[in-house]
Amino acid sequence: MKSKRSRACDITAKVKRAVWERDGQRCIICGSSSAMPNAHYIPRSKGGLGIEQNIVTLCQNCHYMTDQSINRPYYLAFIKAYLEKHYPDFSDRERVYRK
Repeated sequence: MKSKRSRACDITAKVKRAVWERDGQRCIICGSSSAMPNAHYIPRSKGGLGIEQNIVTLCQNCHYMTDQSINRPYYLAFIKAYLEKHYPDFSDRERVYRK
């Protein structure tokens, strides 16, 4: 059985559909249609919730660059600005699991 935190960080099908529509069915960084709505802005490892306000659509390359490259700060800043455009009153604190 999954923990409450693990369940809270999972991305449901409903959230994936909403994010996919919000993001125009494309990677929000490069515009590729070979993308999936499964990237956490605040990572699961840091308690990032599986909610629309924390999930974006990225292609495999941009997802890798966001997670693993030396350009990570640039990609995260881009994603943060994108999410703030859609949810201007939503703080990073609200994107993290709290007991």
